[in-house]
Amino acid sequence: MNAVQYAQNNRIVELMRQPAEQRDTGWVRDAVQQAILLELATLPPYLCGMWSIDATTGDSQVTRTLRTIVFDEMSHLGLACNLLTTIGGSPRIADESLVPAYPGPLPGGVRPELTVYLSGLTTESVKMYASIEEPDAPVTRAAPAAYTSIGAFYTAILDSLRASPQLITGARQVIRDMEHHGSGNSLVALTTLEEAEAAVAVIKEQGEGTSASPQNPHPAAKGEFAHYYAFLEIVHGRKLVHPVGYPDKWDFLGPVVPMPRTLPMGVVPQGGWPRTGPAAPTPEVTTLLDKVNRIYSDMLSCLEQAWHQDDPDQATELLDEAVRKMFLLRSPARELMKRPLPDGSGKNYGPEFRYVAP
Repeated sequence: MNAVQYAQNNRIVELMRQPAEQRDTGWVRDAVQQAILLELATLPPYLCGMWSIDATTGDSQVTRTLRTIVFDEMSHLGLACNLLTTIGGSPRIADESLVPAYPGPLPGGVRPELTVYLSGLTTESVKMYASIEEPDAPVTRAAPAAYTSIGAFYTAILDSLRASPQLITGARQVIRDMEHHGSGNSLVALTTLEEAEAAVAVIKEQGEGTSASPQNPHPAAKGEFAHYYAFLEIVHGRKLVHPVGYPDKWDFLGPVVPMPRTLPMGVVPQGGWPRTGPAAPTPEVTTLLDKVNRIYSDMLSCLEQAWHQDDPDQATELLDEAVRKMFLLRSPARELMKRPLPDGSGKNYGPEFRYVAP
């Protein structure tokens, strides 16, 4: 099964259809592996949006929002990996058949109507980001959604762990202090059901908020909104506030949230940018594209291996190397966003985030 086929399968939908009484150890491990792929799928589109912001605009509110969300998602990926190893599984992410492909649906059949793609920051791309994070019943919308959210999938995982808490062993936990990125962002050992519940709460509530409030209960800064609502502030161009006289309601009526200037990265086509024919890039662009793909692939390999180590020191070293490679992606990715496409569209290249085997 190739990456596109895997991304288009309905494994999460199938898992959610299985009766609760049949959700055994294999079900939970399979489900958490799918959750890991979901967390991974969010990073490339969010990074493309953040890196496309023109550096000359300074540290805008939108830049800070995207930076905070990217660090949250990195933490969520790590917590999901800890959740899998504590129940005896081993994360798989450095594999062409598993790595999410773009453009395409979210892994496992979550939100099948949504196509996730890589492009520069636009109002449309931010709407897509918000759709990824959307809860079943946002506090800014009266009617509940007609589909299952990522948060609902995590709730199903947690329900299964509550039914079988003995599955939690504390095996191969990777620890990293990331409190400076938010009150819930550190990678912590999940050795008990209570610790697993707390980790899932962080993942869900940072992305979706709570049923009572759009605010992030685990913020990096006071008053920070969950990802779904933070993205919608960018879409609406206004801060989310309580309307005057309505302390129990929220609406986008606050101060202006200006969209920053961006580099015009185009939408990466299926299979990546053409390497041959009339639309072939210059050798310099090809080198940059291959460089980003190589660094990204190496980063995924380091992440996967970090959670395969019995020695905590080796795991920490591999995680440190993965983080270093993450930062190395920015420069060649932004350089690509300055190189025009040969089709005269006025759009530029951008990273493909394709996995290439060693």
